[in-house]
Amino acid sequence: MASQSLPRTTRALVIRKNPPYHDAIVAEQPVPPLKDGEVLVKISAAGFNRREYWIRKGLYPRIAFESTFGADGAGTVVSSSDKNDSLLGQRVFLTPMRGWESSTIGPESTFGTLGSSTHPPIGTFSEYVVVERKEVVPTPAHLTDEQAAAWPLAGLTAWRAMHLGGVKPGSTVLITGIGGGVALIALQFCAAMGANVYVTSSSPTKLSSAQELGARGGVLYTDGKWVQGLRERLGKDGIETGVNVVIDGAGNEILQTVSPVLAIGGRIVCYGMTANPTITLTMREVMRNQQVIGTSMGSRADMLAATKFIAEKKIVPVVAAVLPGLESAEKGFEMLDKGSQFGNIVIRVDGVTSKL
Repeated sequence: MASQSLPRTTRALVIRKNPPYHDAIVAEQPVPPLKDGEVLVKISAAGFNRREYWIRKGLYPRIAFESTFGADGAGTVVSSSDKNDSLLGQRVFLTPMRGWESSTIGPESTFGTLGSSTHPPIGTFSEYVVVERKEVVPTPAHLTDEQAAAWPLAGLTAWRAMHLGGVKPGSTVLITGIGGGVALIALQFCAAMGANVYVTSSSPTKLSSAQELGARGGVLYTDGKWVQGLRERLGKDGIETGVNVVIDGAGNEILQTVSPVLAIGGRIVCYGMTANPTITLTMREVMRNQQVIGTSMGSRADMLAATKFIAEKKIVPVVAAVLPGLESAEKGFEMLDKGSQFGNIVIRVDGVTSKL
């Protein structure tokens, strides 16, 4: 055991049953003693995902009440079961899931996500977290803790979606609903890969911001003729074959909508269905060899590969807001409810923000 003594308790943001919108309260929780192969991480920053919002609304499976919120978190290893651990004093972030090591198909065992669940029974919205050593990843040197806490779950999802879509240099990619965490990091990944990226949004401001991040252009999906507008933009850019890959998190008959501008053999990779839980495949798409591929998060091997890519390309996740302290979490939930932010919302657990 390292010389630093373990704190006996930690302040954490926990979910308390109170339907229809469950409570999120700051409470003291015990810190378990370290077992072999475990480390203690002092959490500096924890990131919100839409998942936390759905948990509070009771619309997420297997909610463990009185457990800690949060799948994304970054901080420093302050103690270890191995007193000579090279990770002691190092900045790290936590892998957000369990049960999926390296398979390209899906989880090898029972899959779970950190935060408000029994598997695994930990969350990142806490001052301290005891975690398996293999489930922490050194934070790339160019990122602050707030930035490192803003991307793991979304980045993992985006990384796998990009690879399932077969994105490569020169591919034409459409990313829908730009502004959310998965869509933004997918944009950054695809642009860094050398793809031609186009986006949709309901906000002209978000379209402009996306172009600053590397998108070639965008269209407002609130315009009933947005697919025609996209086709015209592709033509102006000299792209006559159409979109190769669509990365989508809304569902809502996205295939039927974009099929006219989707290339022969084009792929739609769907990582969520927030608008409508149905995507219809008709004979039109079959004859054009168009595909719909479902995906959800990814493996630890994917996480390590995505982290290496971020470090090499110096990609900086987009942070919409940094909130000071666990007590400010309600503000984060309010922002999620409005859904107007561009980027991820982060809590600085210790209340002290670094310069972004």
